[in-house]
Amino acid sequence: MLLRLDVADHRPLHEQVAGAIRRAIAEGECAPGDRLPPARDLSQALGVNVNTVLRGLRALRDEGLLEFRRGRGVTVAQGADGRSALVDRIREVLADAARLGYGKDDVIDMIREVT
Repeated sequence: MLLRLDVADHRPLHEQVAGAIRRAIAEGECAPGDRLPPARDLSQALGVNVNTVLRGLRALRDEGLLEFRRGRGVTVAQGADGRSALVDRIREVLADAARLGYGKDDVIDMIREVT
């Protein structure tokens, strides 16, 4: 798995780490059931602190994209590929809405109107 962080990106590093892994899942580089490299290896490859990587991994676990299993490490959850792509699109919509002056609640209201 080849991950890269954008030094020009102003988001916190843990969000960039989560985004890079989310992208790898969405693009099929990591399939459901695949085991991720240890956090220490990821941190060395990305040039960030191991705690930054762990924070990003925990965020993805909370989104349902990763599973943490004692003795098995971190694996990509079943169904994560489709969910990852959807989460990326939702983040883009929220970013576009913020640029236009809308908040998260406004977007939720818009979705309710459409459905």
